[in-house]
Amino acid sequence: MTRKPYSTDLSDSEWAILAPLIPPAKYGGHPRTTDMREVCNAIYYHLKTGCQLDMLPGEFPPSSTVYNYYRKWQKREIWEQMNHTLRDQVRQKIGKSTQPTAIAADSQSIKTAEKREPVRWAALPT
Repeated sequence: MTRKPYSTDLSDSEWAILAPLIPPAKYGGHPRTTDMREVCNAIYYHLKTGCQLDMLPGEFPPSSTVYNYYRKWQKREIWEQMNHTLRDQVRQKIGKSTQPTAIAADSQSIKTAEKREPVRWAALPT
């Protein structure tokens, strides 16, 4: 990589996990010229910083290329699979089960529901 690294860039070990999950180029088409690791790095940069895709730093592939891959992977649920695979690997590495064993509930919603008074309709005078 010849550009300056960003904190959102994939590490070599993360890339080794994700690379096999990226679909190959279409059979019979032009050979792929886009660096798929850089596409992933650009997507993670965009998601973390919240910048508009057309405002990605110039070192990344063109924003239209990044967007096209991201949308295609989302539609085919490849992006979700990639993130689940990374999450599972991290959880295994720190000695946890790949499936979470706890759930978080929004306590504010529960408190609000408990305080709510029933609606009482007054009879209109006749």
